[in-house]
Amino acid sequence: MTNTTPLKKPNRYQSIITRVFFDNYTAPAVEFEFTRDEFVDIAESLGIVLPKNVGDVIYSFRYRYELPAAICGTAAEGREWIIEGAGRSRYRFKQVRLNRIVPREELLTIKIPDATPEIIGRYALTDEQALLAKVRYNRLIDVFLGITAFSLQNHLRTTVASVGQIEIDEVYVGINRHGRQFVVPVQAKGGTDKHGVVQTQQDIECCAQKFPGLTCRAVSAQFMTNNRIAMFELTVQDGDIKVVDEKHYQLVAAAAITPDDLRLYAEHGD
Repeated sequence: MTNTTPLKKPNRYQSIITRVFFDNYTAPAVEFEFTRDEFVDIAESLGIVLPKNVGDVIYSFRYRYELPAAICGTAAEGREWIIEGAGRSRYRFKQVRLNRIVPREELLTIKIPDATPEIIGRYALTDEQALLAKVRYNRLIDVFLGITAFSLQNHLRTTVASVGQIEIDEVYVGINRHGRQFVVPVQAKGGTDKHGVVQTQQDIECCAQKFPGLTCRAVSAQFMTNNRIAMFELTVQDGDIKVVDEKHYQLVAAAAITPDDLRLYAEHGD
């Protein structure tokens, strides 16, 4: 996961999620459920204007921000609280092992001729959208996984049994030289967003339900410094995110790839 940015001061999201937690938590519980309907009464009792999109409260603490310190302090040593879906409008607080995934700076950076149309770079509106576009136009899924892949749909919103509504940043389908077919859910991480066990797990569950005949290979892409892109293949094992593979790519002009670079890749490539 990437490093997260704590909220600068208590706000209505923190106040609501803290109240939801302590209204339902009884020590030493390691998981418990709550519903989105609880937010209405809590916001009213606290004198807080409820956000128009109530789900954004949950989304913020699942993917963008750390939970308030009062909640984090109740977790056992070496564990942290996550929020996962538990059905339609239902969620579950659950303790999991501390699990931060960040790009390893010591890995080799592989230069790739940049095929991104300049007009796309000029008008991309967000880090996430820019990242998805660079991955798509430069066929980084193909390069990273060693398959031929095609973008099926981006921002897929669907419902997963036992989880509820989810959104996958982009879904690819692909095939290898033996005819084996794959489905590749892609997370795009920019800014302060973090890799989450929740999103990885629900992406994998979604693909198992929607594409039962295809092999799922979950991928996350993340911007790094110096215009680099980290690519992770992820899986979930015993409730924790595991990195199957990690590669770093740098999109450059074709002339910037030197004979020395090519010799290095030949020596250390597959």
